[in-house]
Amino acid sequence: MSDFFLDFASKINITDFIDVAIIAFVIYNVLKFIRETRAEQLVKGLLVLVIATFASGLFHLNALNWLLKGVMQFGVIALVIVFQPELRRGLEYVGRSKILKGRIQVGDKDTIKKSVNAIVRAVDYLQANKIGALIIIEREVTLNDFAESGTVLNSDLSPAILENIFYVGAPLHDGAAIVRGSEVYAAGCVLPLTRNKDLEADLGTRHRAGIGITEVSDAFSIIVSEETGIISSAIDGKITRFLDIKSLEKSLYSIYIEGTEAPSTKGIFKAFERTIKPAKEKAAAKKAAAAEDSGEESGSVKEQ
Repeated sequence: MSDFFLDFASKINITDFIDVAIIAFVIYNVLKFIRETRAEQLVKGLLVLVIATFASGLFHLNALNWLLKGVMQFGVIALVIVFQPELRRGLEYVGRSKILKGRIQVGDKDTIKKSVNAIVRAVDYLQANKIGALIIIEREVTLNDFAESGTVLNSDLSPAILENIFYVGAPLHDGAAIVRGSEVYAAGCVLPLTRNKDLEADLGTRHRAGIGITEVSDAFSIIVSEETGIISSAIDGKITRFLDIKSLEKSLYSIYIEGTEAPSTKGIFKAFERTIKPAKEKAAAKKAAAAEDSGEESGSVKEQ
């Protein structure tokens, strides 16, 4: 037995480990993708058919085995047609993997900061005045098909532009605005609604469209509720509600370019500390010296 294991171990090389690692990585990502989607039910159904086919052959149920094999052969084509959206999304998921993914090119850090500040200021205004808005930040997947459903603007990104687009009564206020880099690419765009039936009942069409676009692309959605002014964001088909301006700003910095973080207040406090701390130390040293001098003076008086 020991000779068998030694012989088996001698045949294993580094390429075998790489092969197994790649297969494990693929299986992990496939399972991660099908989780909580209709594909999960598809996989369960296929497993039932496979087990039933194997069992019918094992127990010599020839008619049932023949029928199940026929269903599996011709059913694959039907499944490809029925689950075409899921398959398309899966291929897009592979294309958006971190290995193939690049950064959004919007210019230098000043341009990024200007773009983020423009969006944040506009959202702050829209929230305060309870003006409904749907802003889509385009990332790796281009949104030209959806932009064509609205009006192409190609205008500079600024708070005034976004505020005017969503102003109640404006021609484009009902649709979505697509932001591409440091430009408002299009406005008044019609987006696909999410097919997620587990959402809260109080989420209207604007929120469902904001989630829907993130299910078919890697876009980042910002939604402002017209009724409550609540700020929400959506990415990868998941919505996050009750955001404040600081949280939104941080998310935008991470979305615009990987590894870039929003300027935090920690840096301000550190700079404040660097300025104030030496002054405090100097004042404390002066106070201690004064106390020491007064102690020496009182001691000399007592000696006299």
